[in-house]
Amino acid sequence: MSEARDAEPAKTGRGHRLPRDPRPWARRHGWFLAVLALGTALRALAMLGYRPALWFPDTYTYVVTVFRPRPDLVRPAGYSMFLKLLEPLHAFAAVTVVQHLLGLATGVLIYRAARRAPRWAATLATVPVLLDAYQIELEHLLVSDTLFMFLVVAAVALCATRRPATVAAIGLLLAAATLTRTVGQPLIVVVAAWFVLRRRFKPAVVLLAAALVPILAYGAWFHATYQRTGLIGANGVFMYARTMSFADCAKMDPPPDLAVLCDPRPPERRPPSQEYIWAKDSPLVLRPGITFTKENDDLAARFATLAITSQPLDYAASVLTELGRTFTWGRPVYPDPEIYAYYQFPVTPPGPPGRYPAQVGAEYAKLYEQGAIGTRIVEPYAGWLRAYQDLARLPGPVLLGVLLVPPVAAIARRRGGRRPGTRPAGAPAWLVPWSVAVVLLVTPAAAAEFDYRYVLPAVPLACLAAALSIRPERRPGSSGRSTGA
Repeated sequence: MSEARDAEPAKTGRGHRLPRDPRPWARRHGWFLAVLALGTALRALAMLGYRPALWFPDTYTYVVTVFRPRPDLVRPAGYSMFLKLLEPLHAFAAVTVVQHLLGLATGVLIYRAARRAPRWAATLATVPVLLDAYQIELEHLLVSDTLFMFLVVAAVALCATRRPATVAAIGLLLAAATLTRTVGQPLIVVVAAWFVLRRRFKPAVVLLAAALVPILAYGAWFHATYQRTGLIGANGVFMYARTMSFADCAKMDPPPDLAVLCDPRPPERRPPSQEYIWAKDSPLVLRPGITFTKENDDLAARFATLAITSQPLDYAASVLTELGRTFTWGRPVYPDPEIYAYYQFPVTPPGPPGRYPAQVGAEYAKLYEQGAIGTRIVEPYAGWLRAYQDLARLPGPVLLGVLLVPPVAAIARRRGGRRPGTRPAGAPAWLVPWSVAVVLLVTPAAAAEFDYRYVLPAVPLACLAAALSIRPERRPGSSGRSTGA
């Protein structure tokens, strides 16, 4: 934007105009640009220190889908499609570069979406996504979470629009997020409900229609492949694993066909929930056929339903326990040392994949790279990042405080009363990012288990909501509206 345009007066919304900040654009946004520059430098350090990328067990499944284009039973194919778009470059380094760019773009989107907040609040809202060491490490992992985060933040950032074409874009972005991670499904309902609360019924219908078209198309592809309805074939399996943290067959009294899934050990002696999906001695894994057959998934879903309806209070307590891990000050090892280690910048290169499916994926990864795969650790850059990771992260209680800012500010304003001459507002602007952040935190705790990487996509949205809930500065003679960024 040119300085001449910046100097033009801005509308207040009541027919009056306020002068824009006369300072040059770079000076007005100097603090944010400094944060963005530091975030860029840290990502360059990651590219120098860990070449070309960091690997995760899920990575190999995504790569297999690139070369065998069919829906996966456990994970939707959105991230595999993303990898397919970059395959002509034959470099996982290109994937990590794009993911780091998506992380930076997320920071820009948050700052832009918070333009009605004070600039200091808008800048603070971008700090976790731009500077948190675990966010940077997640971007360097070949997993779907960075892409998912960007798609969701982009959709939320567009929610202030009134243009039908842009509302359709919100629906398409949320559909893409859903096909990247299935936790995106409830977000479509959340954002559509926000439009309804603002009495914008037509945009809500446009959003739902735009979101449903690609989702139904993917569902048709899934059905044609497996003769099953859905986007994945593991919902029942994951809910079964979730309930095994509390399920007591003595209380449930399951029929004989479900009793085979019981674990006689008391809940406090059982492994983390996800082990019931992957461990060789899991009652579900021991059943005939692969774990995710329709028969096994349906059986697991019936067991989970019985467990939840028989022990609703135990289920609620278990969900709250998992959710509570989000807000601890430290970073305890969970769910196990192996998974926990994937979220740390490593000292030594990770070893080759151990399980058979991952070994198959590793062969396809060599085709993708057209050469050897792995991670080369280069000092001193890697060491600098490890030292930075020991210091720079968002503690859980701080995230909880950020989530509490919008409702506390709303209650304080309600008790303080409206200013004379103002009209009551509809759904506040902070409500949609806040609601999306809460859903992103609660859904994994309710349907799977806590995982550190599931928290990070919710953080920028929680920070955006907090920034939007803060009153903008009032200048002499203004009506209280922000003069814009």
